[in-house]
Amino acid sequence: MASKGARQKTAGIEAAARLEQELAPLGIMARAMFGGHGLFKDDVMFAIVDSEGRLYLRADGSTAMAFEEAGSTQHARMPYWEVPQPVREDPEQLREWAATAAEVAVRSRA
Repeated sequence: MASKGARQKTAGIEAAARLEQELAPLGIMARAMFGGHGLFKDDVMFAIVDSEGRLYLRADGSTAMAFEEAGSTQHARMPYWEVPQPVREDPEQLREWAATAAEVAVRSRA
């Protein structure tokens, strides 16, 4: 039987691969980092997939309220918010939220 850590790592790897495929129209790439994965668009990280497969998108003052209203929680003190399950299950809505998060991440670099 695999250890808990191995299962969590596998869950994160599988989630990152699935998200990379689902978000392919946005031109994103997943990179392993910090025990999970970062999702990047044009070399700017806009999302985190943790080792358990939870997805967090970058938010700022103009977008965090949508996450709060959906009952999402913030990832520690970082500007990333967990994606609500209904959004994860709707490919079109997921792409919209991810595209917005990528825009937020690019703006934060300026």
